Amino acid sequence: MKVHLVDGTYELFRNYFGAPPRKAPDGREVGATLGLVRSLFMLVSTPGVTHVACAFDQVIESFRNELFAGYKTGEGVAPELLGQFPLAERAVSALGIVVWPMVEFEADDALATGAARFRDAPGVEQVVICSPDKDLAQAVRGDAVVGWDRRRDTYLDEPGVVAKFGVRPASIPDWLALVGDAADGLPGVPGWGAKSAATVLSRFDHIEAIPQDPAELGLPAGRAVRLVESLAALRGEALLYRHLATLRDDVPLREELADLEWRGAAPEFGDVCRELGDGKLAERGAAPRA
Repeated sequence: MKVHLVDGTYELFRNYFGAPPRKAPDGREVGATLGLVRSLFMLVSTPGVTHVACAFDQVIESFRNELFAGYKTGEGVAPELLGQFPLAERAVSALGIVVWPMVEFEADDALATGAARFRDAPGVEQVVICSPDKDLAQAVRGDAVVGWDRRRDTYLDEPGVVAKFGVRPASIPDWLALVGDAADGLPGVPGWGAKSAATVLSRFDHIEAIPQDPAELGLPAGRAVRLVESLAALRGEALLYRHLATLRDDVPLREELADLEWRGAAPEFGDVCRELGDGKLAERGAAPRA
């Protein structure tokens, strides 16, 4: 079997910006939620998709905000989108999919934990993380745990991570720490770009192993000197950024593998669909799975 772990936060954002706005019968904006539910209904209706969970950032903050004031928050997110998170979680649960709503941790932490927990479980052929988020590339393991960009229908296994980022999955947090990640509020280390970080980390794997002798970096002398000096000045910050970029794999998820098996929509799914203004989806969801 394959276990599909869905980044619900990403999917909700994607549908908010990609799907047309839609008003529910009561006047609420529900376009993102409706697009998400339709997309997930297509996923669970696909042959071979049997075990599914979906993680959300119930609050767009986590323990990381206590460690770094510049880390991402919900500031600037449209109220029409933020207001749909509780509804989206309820709708996905009504669809019969296990929902992991994160408060202290982030949705990515839940996905990384699920991947680590289930990849070696008996009967599991592959864990598929349904998200293009570069943070999640660190959770990829060979072809046992892969990423799937559902919009582009592209997969990312471990050789794919190396081809895309220039480093192995275990070095992704170090790469993000050096290069920065605007989406998460990580500024990176000045002077370190994607190519220079990949060149160095492909040889030394982690920040603390990067030598202080510029001649050992494998880069042109002048550039190597500037990078070593920049990292030396901000080594403590770089290690903090790496800590922030490292996904947790110990989130206390209650569900076992058997709980993730999709057995069809719950009885309340029809009511939720009608609340969203989609009676046709309610009828489709009531039909037994082939």
